[in-house]
Amino acid sequence: MAIWGIVPAAGLGKRMGASVPKQYLRINGKTVLQHSVERLGRVRALSGLVLVLHPDDETPMSADVPDILPVLIVRGGDERCHSVLNALDTLDSKSASDDWVLVHDAARPCLRPAEVDALVEAVGNHDVGGLLAAPVSDTLKRVNSRGEAVGTVDRSSLYRALTPQIFRFSILRRALQLAVEQGRVVTDDSAAVESLGFSPIVVPGSTDNIKITYESDLFLAELIMQHQISSGPQSP
Repeated sequence: MAIWGIVPAAGLGKRMGASVPKQYLRINGKTVLQHSVERLGRVRALSGLVLVLHPDDETPMSADVPDILPVLIVRGGDERCHSVLNALDTLDSKSASDDWVLVHDAARPCLRPAEVDALVEAVGNHDVGGLLAAPVSDTLKRVNSRGEAVGTVDRSSLYRALTPQIFRFSILRRALQLAVEQGRVVTDDSAAVESLGFSPIVVPGSTDNIKITYESDLFLAELIMQHQISSGPQSP
């Protein structure tokens, strides 16, 4: 059974406010995208990678990916969900309906490959799939239209969705096709799958797995990588 990795990297990173898309900003001499692809490429179970780039993106990709791992380049769409769907359409002739697709954000360069191995093992024979997620640790407040705190939300069952997220090929493709047909902009693949009535399993993920959104996140990611390297056997 095949497991294809998909890395949507067609976004422009508008919230970052940089002159280049955030996936091409550098951490420790490599771009954010290179780090993300290299770490995903270390996952032993992968059959191949699909990298989704902006239609106008001519940036050469030089990530260190094992030679035995096929890498396909696909052009992205207007939103993330369109880009992932383009990747799935490309894989249609290469995948069975119950094959797996594992989607990882290009802007998550601190991923620990061992956690992806754990995710793949956890879904096992599951009919749908699952995602890495971390428990919410902050106190959450409900706020009214005047900006006033009106209640405290019980966080005991709340998790922050991370990536990768892994699903059966046919389920994720159908979920994203429906979202696009209905004009819904879906920023989380699990949300699309949940909209079909499915319940993916949640697998604990590390708080190291941050998403680069603002300039300050680059410094934090550099510190995380240094810590991962110094932590020996637990390093990525």
